[in-house]
Amino acid sequence: MTLHGLRSITIGVPDVPSAVAYYVDFGLTHSTSGNRTTARLSTTDGGEQLELVHAPRRHLASLTVGVDDADDLDRATASLTRLGVGVHRSETALVTADPVTGVQVRLKVAPRLAAASAPAPGYNAPADVVRDTSRAPGVLRETRVRPRKLGHVVFGSTDQPTTERFFTEGLGFKVSDRIPPFAAFLRCSTDHHNVLVQQAPFPLLHHTSWQVDDVDEVGRGASAMLAKDPARHVWGLGRHHIGSNFFWYLKDPAGNFSEYYADMDCIVDDQLWTPQDWTDSRALYSWGPPPPPSFLEPEDLAELMIGSHSG
Repeated sequence: MTLHGLRSITIGVPDVPSAVAYYVDFGLTHSTSGNRTTARLSTTDGGEQLELVHAPRRHLASLTVGVDDADDLDRATASLTRLGVGVHRSETALVTADPVTGVQVRLKVAPRLAAASAPAPGYNAPADVVRDTSRAPGVLRETRVRPRKLGHVVFGSTDQPTTERFFTEGLGFKVSDRIPPFAAFLRCSTDHHNVLVQQAPFPLLHHTSWQVDDVDEVGRGASAMLAKDPARHVWGLGRHHIGSNFFWYLKDPAGNFSEYYADMDCIVDDQLWTPQDWTDSRALYSWGPPPPPSFLEPEDLAELMIGSHSG
């Protein structure tokens, strides 16, 4: 695979300072200061991966994907041109935009991220005691939960098939699984998915997802967020069937959902993975509480649609 990872995203929000405060509580590090119209925040392994910019309404403005070299840019340029999509090319980057949603995508020559390894948690199981006369590490942790990297972004398109072709046939993303005819899980790395494109009546950002070490960090992170503001809760704790990851979703002040996740499926060899279609409850989750209506249809959808027409 010539693409090697989702490097960063830019989100438009009406109130940058309140969004910054939320994502700092979420565990990101604010790497810029003194500006009320733009801010950048970092993860521990990925560096600056979230940019917040002032906008009249919340939306996904852009995303950046890492590639190995200029040959990768050449291939993407040729593929996008065949699709009739415009491209701006430099020696080290390619900038284009999804013709349906307007989301800008930048392919950038960049080194692959090197993540620091985390020790595997020692879980006791029947007839297999690996943690003898000691408490579980997860209950002894006192440090703040800090996301390791940006994992994926989910957004809606009014023409899902065209947006999917833009990412797959144009940019080179791979299909991991589908929820026909509504959504496709797409990857630009070995993670099960880095982009999920779903059919929607309006091109809105649904959620961003941030990797933490294990299920204890998912629970600890969400618990700390809710202790400060219970209204942030959306859905969790649970485990997805597609991707297999543990999840907990929260809501930022602009209305975007953000997810802590751990234990995502990885696809190291494309030849050994067969994408599947999912049409039952496993399309949403394997176990956990049922998703609230607001997760399936964000409460501000009508407001966003009206705002887009009036603007």
